[in-house]
Amino acid sequence: MKLKDLQSLLQDCKPFEEPKVELEQYTTRPHIAAHILHAIHNSYEGFDDTTVVDLGCGAGALGVGAAILGGRIIGIDIDKDALAIAQENAVELNPWEEDLCIDFVNADVLELVPQMCEKLKADVVITNPPFGTRTKGVDIEFLKVASQIATSAVYSLHKSSTRSYIQRHATKVLGFKRAQVVAELRYDLPKTYKFHKKACKDIEVDFWRFEVK
Repeated sequence: MKLKDLQSLLQDCKPFEEPKVELEQYTTRPHIAAHILHAIHNSYEGFDDTTVVDLGCGAGALGVGAAILGGRIIGIDIDKDALAIAQENAVELNPWEEDLCIDFVNADVLELVPQMCEKLKADVVITNPPFGTRTKGVDIEFLKVASQIATSAVYSLHKSSTRSYIQRHATKVLGFKRAQVVAELRYDLPKTYKFHKKACKDIEVDFWRFEVK
């Protein structure tokens, strides 16, 4: 599928109805989700016959997009309201006659114990974690859980300002074989919560690929 076609599909992805500030819920923008998925599909593992876990799947843009590209997806999120929207998106965005191979699980990513991670083993983990503006270090905790699930690679978004820390922590603490910034992106964040003063704010983010040993 061409990038423009994937982005066109994800453009209709239904966002959070009432985003929860304590969970730092921001819908992954269609152009960002499309570029991430297109890069994975065409430059790395690809999604055909690939098992994928989407940690903190939210409204499902990444997970549903990966399923459209042929992956077998498990989307995990703590918020039942978000999962209901994700399930709706899995139906509404599907361009194929068969149902997408995607299941959603209501669970707290941060409470997934090693035994549960072992059962969830997948080729690839994708995640757009909370950036940690409300709970410091939560993005690293997501990455830690991802490292226990993925057998090939983890793809994640993190603020560019944390690049040096992410690089060091990923290889020296979490044990990834390689940590690579695939692309530098601008997350055009629309006004979502009452305390937001601007109609839209650009946040510099890195799209990372973490290779598993």
